[in-house]
Amino acid sequence: MSQEAVGSEYYSKSDPVSVVPLGEYDEVGARNALIELLRPIGGLDFVKEGMTVIIKANLVSAMKPDEAATTHPVLLSALCDLLKEKGAGQIIIGDSPGGLYNAQHLGKVYRVTGMHDCEAHGATLNEDFSQSEAHFPEAKICNTFTYTTYLDKADVIINFCKLKSHGMMAMSCAAKNIFGVVPGVIKPEYHYRFPSYEDFADMLLDLDEYFHPTLSIADAVVGMEGNGPTAGVPKRMGALLASRSPHTLDMAAARLIGYEPLEIPTVEAAYRRGLVPERIEELTIHGDLDALLVPDFEKVVERRSLGFWGTSKNPIKNFLGRIVEKILETRPVLKKDMCVGCGVCANICPAKAIVIKDGKAIIDRKKCIRCFCCQEFCPKSAMKVKRTFIASLFHSKK
Repeated sequence: MSQEAVGSEYYSKSDPVSVVPLGEYDEVGARNALIELLRPIGGLDFVKEGMTVIIKANLVSAMKPDEAATTHPVLLSALCDLLKEKGAGQIIIGDSPGGLYNAQHLGKVYRVTGMHDCEAHGATLNEDFSQSEAHFPEAKICNTFTYTTYLDKADVIINFCKLKSHGMMAMSCAAKNIFGVVPGVIKPEYHYRFPSYEDFADMLLDLDEYFHPTLSIADAVVGMEGNGPTAGVPKRMGALLASRSPHTLDMAAARLIGYEPLEIPTVEAAYRRGLVPERIEELTIHGDLDALLVPDFEKVVERRSLGFWGTSKNPIKNFLGRIVEKILETRPVLKKDMCVGCGVCANICPAKAIVIKDGKAIIDRKKCIRCFCCQEFCPKSAMKVKRTFIASLFHSKK
């Protein structure tokens, strides 16, 4: 298939974004903020009597709500109340975090992340752990994939993500959240199938296009900065964002935490497909985004290589490009004093680049594809995203 932009049947660069302040996770405040947030973009008018609504939350790991890695249950509960009031028949909350996609693992995730609180507000937690195969010939890059079958029950999908830094993709927000449709143990295969940032971003956009959530909402009340998406530090942002399009939402979210939007691979991929404007000033935003900017947000270190130099027809430029790529590329690095030799990183590594020796993880740099799965899923936060010394000098000067 051609690698030209495929466009979208569901989203447009003119899809507006709404943003409202919310300083705390309290039930009354969350309800009022969601009503105010959704009003400018049509509210929940798409909800029809008796329909099944699936809320695709971010439940990346069994982490407590105050660790800021997962969608907060107070916000999900408030949304469930509003959906019930609009006549929704069944509301299912689900995700497939890293690890086994089964009742035992998800049961622990639901318990620790506070999802059972949502049941008192009309939600059902997904207990269907079957998998299905999708064939998507219209996709740009991901024509076949495995997904969690419970999504087939949806009349509509609401994508309720968490705004976080991300070791591979710089930012985890609406577009990235849909990767949770892929069963946890299979996720590393997709890192191996799509190892470059550009291809991985296009794969994510193909998933967004296939499932086309009707509404995307970002929990940016307390997000995560630094070594995200699981080993970073909670960061108070005080905002909620929403859009019919996950891509325009991500463009605004990138601005919120101090990125030029096209620095984010998924936003750049959306721009190539004509799904977001080139400049944030061209985006229609309801609410005062500039008043909520987070000027001191600790970003993941620069992770994108200059690999595109290697596509030149000039062999000298290709050679120099490969040298520069090695000099400037970021990589996962082990903090030995934090490693307990549990083997999670070795088991999840799609390139089989990690072994456990003498109770510590060892990374084979020749095999490493820099997907940062080890950093994302290390239970002890022993894997860190690091830049080379020369790249650090370059970054400080920049």
